[in-house]
Amino acid sequence: MKKFLMTGVAVGFAAMLSATSALADITIGVAGPMTGQYAAFGEQLKKGAEQVVADINAAGGVNGEQIKLEIGDDACDPKQAVNVANDMVGKGIKFMAGHFCSGSSIPASQIYAEEGIVQITPASTNPAFTESGQWNTHRVCGRDDAQGIVAGNFIAKNYAGKKVAIIDDKSPYGKGLADETRKALNAAGMTEAMNESYTAGEKDYTALVSKMKDAGIDVVYVGGYHTEGALILRQMREQGLGAQMVSGDAFNTEEFWTIAGPAGEGMIFTFAPEPRNFPEAKEVVEKMKAGGYDPEGYTLYAYAAIQAWAQAAAATGGTDGKKIAEWLRAGNPVKTVLGEISLNEKGDIKNAKYVWYKFSNGKYTEDPSLN
Repeated sequence: MKKFLMTGVAVGFAAMLSATSALADITIGVAGPMTGQYAAFGEQLKKGAEQVVADINAAGGVNGEQIKLEIGDDACDPKQAVNVANDMVGKGIKFMAGHFCSGSSIPASQIYAEEGIVQITPASTNPAFTESGQWNTHRVCGRDDAQGIVAGNFIAKNYAGKKVAIIDDKSPYGKGLADETRKALNAAGMTEAMNESYTAGEKDYTALVSKMKDAGIDVVYVGGYHTEGALILRQMREQGLGAQMVSGDAFNTEEFWTIAGPAGEGMIFTFAPEPRNFPEAKEVVEKMKAGGYDPEGYTLYAYAAIQAWAQAAAATGGTDGKKIAEWLRAGNPVKTVLGEISLNEKGDIKNAKYVWYKFSNGKYTEDPSLN
């Protein structure tokens, strides 16, 4: 009979110990952009996964077995993500905490589904990930249709009568978020003045900036990642375009400021309430900071994704993917560093919330004046 172990950070690892000794390791995976232009996010997922695996193993493991972590680098590339998924299958993983980019999570999920592997992404927000009807897809973050409503309504309320440009990087995440924001903006009675797409990975966006400047744009909503957004903002300022930049959760890294520099002052974006401030995360945050790493962005989401799987594995008495997915989708509460959460029948987190953050002096913090 499995029993809960309640101690310190192990509160979220209840029911993981067995009276018998471990017979073998349980292999799980985490995958994201460990290299490339979005590597800052890959590091967040990797650090969070490594910390939670260390904590679970220190508390006795899952059902008496220790966890072994495999790390996959998809560089946020869909084709590479499929290769990573096949590689993870070959390594015998029982669970995937990933991927980061929606464009990677969606195609990889098909591989995992065929192999009976449950998947919980810490960060992929495109609704299509859990709307595909697959049994194995879950997330501990919100969705872009919720995030887009917050952004669209905010812009309509605060920039009425202003000229708004909505730009995106053509990725499933970026275009999806831009589309949802546009939809909400239009529903609020406001029409954007410009819609443009740009190519991720480029360094020169002066043509796009010139077009926005000529159009007299006051607000630029970016559907995309912080790397390109920072370059666009810097080039906006260099050309004398003082428009307010607004974006979503892919800007939640201080690397944005490293690229944008002082041009980043005042940039605002949506993300869930700061998880580092949650009482449930206090011990983990202190431990990680003491080890020299500040668990910003999606670090604690990776931690929570593995916590959720571990508790489901304990509750179902094994690592059968379909049993774990059924347990999670039944809405059973899970104790995590994000607080107590539960998922719906599609695998989405219930009652996801978004708030506004602002960059200032190299840091981003929640801004109560915007919320």
